[in-house]
Amino acid sequence: MNLPLALMITLLIAVLLIILTHYYHKLTPDLEKTSPYECGFDPLENARLPFSLQFFLIAVFFLLFDLEIALLLPLPWAMNLDPLTTITWMTTLIILLTIGLTYEWLQGGLDWAK
Repeated sequence: MNLPLALMITLLIAVLLIILTHYYHKLTPDLEKTSPYECGFDPLENARLPFSLQFFLIAVFFLLFDLEIALLLPLPWAMNLDPLTTITWMTTLIILLTIGLTYEWLQGGLDWAK
């Protein structure tokens, strides 16, 4: 299949899907799907409601370790070094983050209720 034919088929499918969604959408929108947040917060209430600090800390830890995985996955291809050097860097980073997580755990930073 040549490139112009593939592009025309892709464009035809995209236009067809746009037309179908335009004609077959729901006439009565769902209240949950039209709300601005899916987390349960009402944007029209007071902005100074109390927020759980423990929930915030767990979310920060989740983001930290999610970023770790995002940085570790492409590391072997990004470094272009000896495989032993790459494994050493990856192991060092994982050990450092594990030590930090253990420290937070022992200090009680991950305890939900105090």
